[in-house]
Amino acid sequence: MPLTTDTTRAESVTEATLATARTLFPEAPEKFIRELFTGIEALFHGSYLDYQANDLRYHDFRHTLQVTVAYVDLFAARQNSGETPFSHRQFELGLATALLHDSGYLKLRSDQQGTGAKYTYCHVLRSCALAASYLPTLGLKAEDIDIVLGAIRCTGPSTAGMKLRFNRRDEHVLASLVATADYLAQMAASDYPDELELLFNEFAESDAFLGTPSERRIFKSAAQLISGTGIFWNTVVKGKLDNDFLGVYRFLTQPDGSHPYLDAIESNLSEIARRYSLPAPA
Repeated sequence: MPLTTDTTRAESVTEATLATARTLFPEAPEKFIRELFTGIEALFHGSYLDYQANDLRYHDFRHTLQVTVAYVDLFAARQNSGETPFSHRQFELGLATALLHDSGYLKLRSDQQGTGAKYTYCHVLRSCALAASYLPTLGLKAEDIDIVLGAIRCTGPSTAGMKLRFNRRDEHVLASLVATADYLAQMAASDYPDELELLFNEFAESDAFLGTPSERRIFKSAAQLISGTGIFWNTVVKGKLDNDFLGVYRFLTQPDGSHPYLDAIESNLSEIARRYSLPAPA
């Protein structure tokens, strides 16, 4: 799918995903994918059980759809790369992971304090809990749900203490496609330079909710987060993409050496540096 896919509308992403699925798996049924998108859209808009609508401005439903588009792009590129292909069911499991990976930000209806940003540091575990209760309603078996939960755990801001383990390498690769999509989608988004203060506000609310003193906070100001974005990309994210997530981003490298997401990220980093008079990214 092109980066121009309309990620403000779930219907657009649904149809683009189905178009890719029809190309990769011409005979496969579409029922699960359609039900999954319908259900997740209802969930994020407050129409599922006891959950309120998503009330964040950075990790909103559009972010989830952006990650989904990037996952489908990466999956399709790998599927056509000559590597051992994934099955249609594995495609669906990765899709479920992308759509549910940030569901842990959602609040219960009884939760009337603050926004879901307060769950920043535990949203991955909350996402796993929600996925474990929701996916059986779509007919997934325990072994499939375990794969989704393992992949969701890869999308946390820090995986160092989570003891990530996979029963098979293909499960690690599938999880890597989603975790890579999470980084690429948000940092390549055309409005990423405009949204960094919103991201800081989410961290700040979570720190306040947890009672973290200012001297122990990762980000003490929006300016600190913004000024460190290029360093974060070069010293943290690139290493995770290459090592933890097996370098799967390379599947999207074009014959001329360009890369739709990496090129957009470099452009965004340059814009951030220009806008805030920062050193040009290395």
